Amino acid sequence: MSTVELAPPFTAPDQLVEALHKQGYAVLSPEALAGFVHASFAELETLQPDWRDLPPDRYLKDGGRYRRRRHASFVVEGRDVRQAPHRAHWQPTDYNALHGGMHRMFEPMLPATVALPVWPRLLQSLGALCSELKGEQPWYVEAHQFRIDTTDGIGRPTPEGAHRDGVDFVAILFIGRADIKGGESRVFDAAGPMGQRFTLSQPWTLLMLDDERVIHETTPMQPTDGAGYRDTLVLTFRAGGFLDEA
Repeated sequence: MSTVELAPPFTAPDQLVEALHKQGYAVLSPEALAGFVHASFAELETLQPDWRDLPPDRYLKDGGRYRRRRHASFVVEGRDVRQAPHRAHWQPTDYNALHGGMHRMFEPMLPATVALPVWPRLLQSLGALCSELKGEQPWYVEAHQFRIDTTDGIGRPTPEGAHRDGVDFVAILFIGRADIKGGESRVFDAAGPMGQRFTLSQPWTLLMLDDERVIHETTPMQPTDGAGYRDTLVLTFRAGGFLDEA
């Protein structure tokens, strides 16, 4: 496991669309994300307390206890953000060989979180970016709040390995980390040899991915002092409907 932490290749806000067109991914600094969402850091931080009390993920096939999460679904159409009825998260085995084919009914996001003013603003801004890239249309969004910890000595942010999610775009918002080494983000060209690796370390950094063009993973984590953790918010955007079993 690498002990060298490489800084993310931050994208200038006015180059965001071009970077996604050119290489299939982009990274916004916390300052750039705040400007992009038209929110203050204080507003973004109103979301953070949720990660202190996420319920355990009971679907891990490797028997691990290292992942906690909540899940919710939304439809974003222009400035309109509607929460969909709570539903199971499903992926085909083509995209997730480890947990694909399972209907995983996670605990829902808390109503108080969804009611925060910054929440619809975040989804609206990212939905507008997706529409700029692939045309104006409704976006079907699944939100995942993750905490990966080192309860068992090793935490695995992506136990399925390098993967695509079967959607159009994936937004990974880094919330924070403590007392760990590892947890390196890796993005690879799905159709070629090119790749990039870096470590997200500043809260409210955004890694935006074109899921049709790149695959991604996060390397396992080890504790450096007691029980460490890494928190993220993952938002997937899909055109045409939620990813469901045919």
